[in-house]
Amino acid sequence: MAYGFPNADWMTGEHDQFAASIDKFCAADVLPNSERWIGQGDVDRDFWMKGGTAGLLGASVDEEYGSVGAPRSFEALATYSYFRSGDSSWGFPIQNIVIHYVAQYGTEEQKQRWLPGLVSGEIVAALGMTEPGTGSDVKAIATTALADGDDYVINGSKTFITNGAQADVVCLACKTDPSAGYKGISLLMVDLGDLGGFSRGEPLKKIGMKGNGTSELFFNDCRVPRASLLGSGEGQGFYQMMKQLPWERLGVALQALGVIDFAIEETLKYTKERKAFGKRIFDFQNTRFKLAEASTHAEVLRSFLADCIGRLDRGELDATAASMAKWWSTQLQNDVVDECVQLFGGYGFMHEYPVARLYGDSRVQKIYAGTNEIMKELIARSMDDD
Repeated sequence: MAYGFPNADWMTGEHDQFAASIDKFCAADVLPNSERWIGQGDVDRDFWMKGGTAGLLGASVDEEYGSVGAPRSFEALATYSYFRSGDSSWGFPIQNIVIHYVAQYGTEEQKQRWLPGLVSGEIVAALGMTEPGTGSDVKAIATTALADGDDYVINGSKTFITNGAQADVVCLACKTDPSAGYKGISLLMVDLGDLGGFSRGEPLKKIGMKGNGTSELFFNDCRVPRASLLGSGEGQGFYQMMKQLPWERLGVALQALGVIDFAIEETLKYTKERKAFGKRIFDFQNTRFKLAEASTHAEVLRSFLADCIGRLDRGELDATAASMAKWWSTQLQNDVVDECVQLFGGYGFMHEYPVARLYGDSRVQKIYAGTNEIMKELIARSMDDD
């Protein structure tokens, strides 16, 4: 069974070396800690800097900001490789999304302030879009940031925020002009350090991804400098998000493929070791057919995502392809993991087996970064070109 993207035309020896280094990093620094992170509800704070040193944060950022200026495919490979380890606690894909908001839209002062720390892992970032009453409807956000002298005054709340329990900074979607609808949305880089009026909710209790500190963020008359505005002017936030969402959705798809590959690998091992009725579980036709189907689906997905990564490197990844990748991969992820749990039998329901944890972790993939129903709607709109 193939792993990664061995036949992709963008793969080089450097990509191979990078993927191998992530495998070693996961074996040495991730897997020995996975159970403890799940128990404590978050990764260790110093682990962020270990991940930065390993090159998983912002690999494509220019060297002047502390990275290596690699093609975007290296970041895509980092996401896939990490999730193929079987761990889902570390919310670094969100950090990489925020990094690209700053790199793409930030002023030089903002880049100098935020990028080196984000790339090194010294600074932890969250993405503040989802609100209790909005879900996937980004246009309907209610959080406001109203100008008052040299400041913005922020009021509102965000929920389901990955890295929310540890974040030092949040890229916050808010309305600087509530009367303008979605054209009044702006993004602010908000330093949470000693921010007056800011508070975090208790870590949210989830059915999966329990090792990531997901929380609510509350803003009550929080004053931040107007220099926090990301971009050339107010009202650019919605367009900025639409430009960056394809990368976010491709990232979710890469997570899905990583999980699929790991689940199949674990199930192959188990079914070749476990016996029933005097023979290996793998020797039953149903087992062989189910794993053959899963492996075939994984290879089809791998080819599509390899093409998407190539488009990403060329600056050609569009919203339609990213939406297709997101919905199809996450649906497939849930289907494959469900079949793998079935092949484990009763042990597939036991938390000590990684496949059981994957079952809980996978479900949210069809919800965040835009629900799969929204993905289908976006795809359908692209077909209605009359």
